[in-house]
Amino acid sequence: MQLSFWESFLESKKGLKIKNRIFYSILRSAVPVEMHENEIIMDCDSDGAKKYLESKKSELEEMISLHISKKISLSLVVRERKTRKEMPLLSFQPSAEDVFRRAGLDAHYTFEDFAVSSTNQVAFAASQAVAQNPGISYNPLFLYGGVGVGKTHLAQSIAHKILDENSESKVIFCSGERFMNDLIESIRAKTTPSFRRKYRSLKLIIVDDIQFIAGKQTVQEEFFHTFNSIISAGGQVVLTSDRHPHEIRNLEDRLRSRFSGGLIVDIQQPNFELRSAILLIKAREKNIKIDIEAANAIAEAVLDTRSLEGTLLSLYARTLNHQKSIDLLVVEDFFQNSKERTKKRITPQDIIKTVCTFYNVKQSHLKGASRMSRIALARQIVMYLLRKQLDLNLEEVAYIIRRKDHTTVMHAVSKIENMLMRDTGFKEEVDSIMQSLSSST
Repeated sequence: MQLSFWESFLESKKGLKIKNRIFYSILRSAVPVEMHENEIIMDCDSDGAKKYLESKKSELEEMISLHISKKISLSLVVRERKTRKEMPLLSFQPSAEDVFRRAGLDAHYTFEDFAVSSTNQVAFAASQAVAQNPGISYNPLFLYGGVGVGKTHLAQSIAHKILDENSESKVIFCSGERFMNDLIESIRAKTTPSFRRKYRSLKLIIVDDIQFIAGKQTVQEEFFHTFNSIISAGGQVVLTSDRHPHEIRNLEDRLRSRFSGGLIVDIQQPNFELRSAILLIKAREKNIKIDIEAANAIAEAVLDTRSLEGTLLSLYARTLNHQKSIDLLVVEDFFQNSKERTKKRITPQDIIKTVCTFYNVKQSHLKGASRMSRIALARQIVMYLLRKQLDLNLEEVAYIIRRKDHTTVMHAVSKIENMLMRDTGFKEEVDSIMQSLSSST
């Protein structure tokens, strides 16, 4: 039988027994008897209990609001004992939105809103299989990849699907940091048993950025037992990370072994077609009209998927006053102005600093005589960017990099251009540097 709202609330507040035994005892004797819109009428055991709870009213309202994911106010009354006994315990039935919110989910992260291409189709198929047969197919499921490739979206889609099938399923989506903070708080409040009941009894646990717990001995110890408890009870574990389990430094070997015991899927950076699809989905969600040619132009220019939405909204703001759709002319004008603004903001020192940071090269070495391949490549990229992004002439670039002959700059620019055309991996590196430059200025 499903616990009533009040019973589950009291269960979650057992820590009050230790921190404030009187408060907890009086709460146990109170009964919620009516609910109207955002108001709960609470029947107190006596006038003294009512007076005490009134002194704690704002704190109690906040606690209950957080528990039911709905802002409420309390009205405290004292009724006759006979009437009190006949009153049924108030049961709160949360909406679907409340269920998703309580599980820590974003409403937009569903399978229906996920764009699929060759770069993520394996991860998409695996996630759907897990959602259809949790605890059976691919357990654990480990999704890894760079920023903005859709790891979190896919992981939350699994949770949405499971809760759609059964809203009473115990599901939690949390970050590695939140898991750690919850554990620390339970240790501080001496409520570790409650923490373990919460996490170890789950039907599905999704931990985003699991690499965060690496190197934290107590957290790793607790997660190891949480992992084993869920798996052995037939539950499902889904993990996301920015790297393969074997590449997570300071991760305990036993956790590395557990993480590698299921399916590990690498999600690649989205290609042009996928970026276009993502952009069109975002436009549809926000009722923004955009031409397919304009969407393609944006996808060609913006490689970071998390920047796509920001670019879309910036373009939309430009068209609001004219009440027209985003077309190719609007996009071209936007990027031309952005490029001019970028040139005005970015300095040669910005480029040198960003490239050196990316390749872990000292600026003094870059301007020196070293011919080590890593330093030489960084130097050539700096020369290329100074020419292409700031429109500096050959002599100016040579002076900044402390080269004696401008022909060195010509050779460097030509070499980088050829590498960009031949090597997609290298192009992604240079694109990443450009993204860093744009975000830091």
